[in-house]
Amino acid sequence: MLRRALAYLWASPNTLLGLCLALAAVFTRGRGRMVDGVLEVHGGVVSFVLRRLPVGAGGAAAMTVGHVVVGLDLERLARTRFHERVHVAQYERWGPLFLPAYALSSLWCLCTGRRPYRDNAFEREAYAAEAAHFGAGD
Repeated sequence: MLRRALAYLWASPNTLLGLCLALAAVFTRGRGRMVDGVLEVHGGVVSFVLRRLPVGAGGAAAMTVGHVVVGLDLERLARTRFHERVHVAQYERWGPLFLPAYALSSLWCLCTGRRPYRDNAFEREAYAAEAAHFGAGD
């Protein structure tokens, strides 16, 4: 119980940013609900933002910020849940250092001729865990 509380506390600066996104979504007709200790939010302004992220054709289906996951809709939140929970665990591990570390990993990829999203160390970990869990290839 104490370990869980410390994980939430360590990730809380990032979760606060996620709550700001969640609040913006709710004020623009988005919806949210708690799923296994993580606030999942979809619709509203977050859908607009996710569709414009430079991570692939059509943007992102979902994104994690601390203990908040924002997604385009309920279906995509469900489909990306395992992957996004890996990111929640990363936030719990890295705490307030996660966002700078993620950005540095993307920058390193960019500088070394790799893809800044897909080759990012944090994304590779999430995709590998997802593939191992579901038995699918990368």
